[in-house]
Amino acid sequence: MKPSSYLLSALLLCSMTVIAQQRPPSISSPEVHPDHSITFKYFSRKAQKVTLNGEFLKAPVALTKDTSGIWSVTVPPVKPDIYPYSFRVDSVEVADPNNTYIFANERFKRSIVDVPGDQPLVHSLQNVPHGKISYRYYKSATLGATRQLLVYTPPGFNPNGKTKYPVLYLIHGGSDTEETWTKVGRANLIADNLIAQGKAKPMLIVMPYGNVRPAPMPDFTKDMVADIVPFIESNYPVITESKGRAVAGFSVGGGQTLNIGLTNPSTFAYICSYAPYTATEEFQKNFANWSPDANKINSQLKLFTISVGTDDFLYEPVKKNIAMFEDKKIKLKSYIVPGGHTWMNCKQYLATTLPELFS
Repeated sequence: MKPSSYLLSALLLCSMTVIAQQRPPSISSPEVHPDHSITFKYFSRKAQKVTLNGEFLKAPVALTKDTSGIWSVTVPPVKPDIYPYSFRVDSVEVADPNNTYIFANERFKRSIVDVPGDQPLVHSLQNVPHGKISYRYYKSATLGATRQLLVYTPPGFNPNGKTKYPVLYLIHGGSDTEETWTKVGRANLIADNLIAQGKAKPMLIVMPYGNVRPAPMPDFTKDMVADIVPFIESNYPVITESKGRAVAGFSVGGGQTLNIGLTNPSTFAYICSYAPYTATEEFQKNFANWSPDANKINSQLKLFTISVGTDDFLYEPVKKNIAMFEDKKIKLKSYIVPGGHTWMNCKQYLATTLPELFS
């Protein structure tokens, strides 16, 4: 071999060695173990400190680094559920780069870990008939824009059939997106499972994009009533009376649910508000000096529920709102459960109220 060939081979070998040293090792994270403990891993040779934050932890925990630059920690067994988590690398919060399961949100990007139960949970993928999720666009005359929403159609749905289905309009929380109810809240799987068990009626679930800023927030109420509901009723075989319409939502979406439902009781016969955030101008305008015809509203509504967790930061405001509605003689059911302002609780709120709709 010529000297130049030796030199070329040596340079190539050196380059391959450098590339191999720079390439991060293959990492599986998170790893959920049979006992429900979880191992998390993160690769960085330069980081000085890496900690794990998760809604299954009381406080952040530190990862330890090995000689190859892999940071890891195994947390004790976790109650089966779906949990958001993230890493804090030195002073920067990041999602898990080895996990493609990301929390659908516009402000933060956290990862998701699914801890399955020993028995199937209400939100788990089970061996039952499944509905379909469709991404649809509608023209919002209210907002002057074309907007996206998701539509769940139940198992056996025939768009050209004679069956007319009821519809649940389901609103996400603030800074979440129209995908959060499926990717984190598993609304479609909860519906699949409860319908298969005969506990819930086959229904459509419409999940709109509820963030309307920079337009004033009250515009979403008009958007729902004037644009979204007519779009669905023009494109799907659904019941077009109040008895076939429900509205529900979580957090900011829970507050929007109260604004939408209680100012339009002739449109929605079912209102389910989950941990509602009501510190908004629209809520104050609607209810600060509210003098409702309670008898008329109670005759129009077939179900009105408010749910909240005892550790929720909105627990006290929600209790005051429940008391306010009861003081106005509006009939409602309150579901007070353990837990905080989390999507773990939110899934349970949905699973509790879904069987009560359209009965």
